[in-house]
Amino acid sequence: MMTTVGFAQSNSFLLFLRSQSIEKTKSSRAKWVTSSSSSSSHLRASSVSHSSTEAFHRTDRGQAVANDGMNEESRKKKKRVFFLDVSPLCYEGNKPSSQAFGHWLSLFFSQVSLTDPVIAVLDGEEGNKLRRELLPSYKAHRKSPNPGKYSKRPHQFVEEVLRKCNVPVVRIQGHEADDVVATLMEQAVQRGHRAVIASPDKDFKQLISENVQIVIPLADLRRWSFYTLKHYHAQYNCDPQSDLSFRCIMGDEVDGVPGIQHVVPAFGRKTAMKLVRKHGSLENLLSAAAVRTVGRPYAQEALTKYADYLRRNYQVLALKRDVKVQIEEEWLVERDTSNDSEVLSSFFSTLHG
Repeated sequence: MMTTVGFAQSNSFLLFLRSQSIEKTKSSRAKWVTSSSSSSSHLRASSVSHSSTEAFHRTDRGQAVANDGMNEESRKKKKRVFFLDVSPLCYEGNKPSSQAFGHWLSLFFSQVSLTDPVIAVLDGEEGNKLRRELLPSYKAHRKSPNPGKYSKRPHQFVEEVLRKCNVPVVRIQGHEADDVVATLMEQAVQRGHRAVIASPDKDFKQLISENVQIVIPLADLRRWSFYTLKHYHAQYNCDPQSDLSFRCIMGDEVDGVPGIQHVVPAFGRKTAMKLVRKHGSLENLLSAAAVRTVGRPYAQEALTKYADYLRRNYQVLALKRDVKVQIEEEWLVERDTSNDSEVLSSFFSTLHG
């Protein structure tokens, strides 16, 4: 079901207006973003977690500069395309908020994406239907907020602003935004681009690679922060492909996916991580457990007795990359930012009225 968004007047648009001067000097100035574990409310619950000891990472025109001495020439060969996961940005905690949407969008345009192409994605109607059929508790606690006086056009406001700012908006009936992003991201990478997913949703960690990064809104710091393959390795000491397997075992409380500890309390995070690192994937682990002993008795019993339970979790949590949508070449060109200030000013004035 499409997430419904209600709005109130936002003061954060002033930040956007001030930021327009940045565009005039962007070739000579560098900006800074941080890697941090700070986040709050809904964003904290769904954000990619960070190590609080991570160093600051300089960004040049919004481009994260790696500290590992990456060759400058090779870094510039592939152009970036951003995928904006819109719905989570329209909330502050569990409440719809124009202040949150305006703040994150203005900072995103002025400090992160700049003139790089941006593709916005929203949940389609009945997007989580298939997953709910597999697991009725999936996102069962999430309710569309009462949009008040904007009840007939909540998401339309968001889409109108994005389109007038030269951002294509994609909503596919029967599919969640996450699956659409995963599908379009893979197509962009196949065309030689580097993909950057702008979202607080930790589900996207399973997609991280040399050519796929995440940029996360950190609520406590009120800024965006890049999260790369290097950050993932430093945090988990394993490949991102293992992240999905780990979450299938431990579950995802935010999305209403129960973990193995609900049926086998002794099966904890350390056991799960150790086994996933050793076997590489959930399916490899379950196949091994079916023919030999892979761990202590409680773990062995859990993996054999509840194998179908874990495979169901995989079906629910794995992002699909086969949604019937094709990326358009015109979506991958430099974004015209000349309308941004006027469009956003008019948008917030309309909401205020």
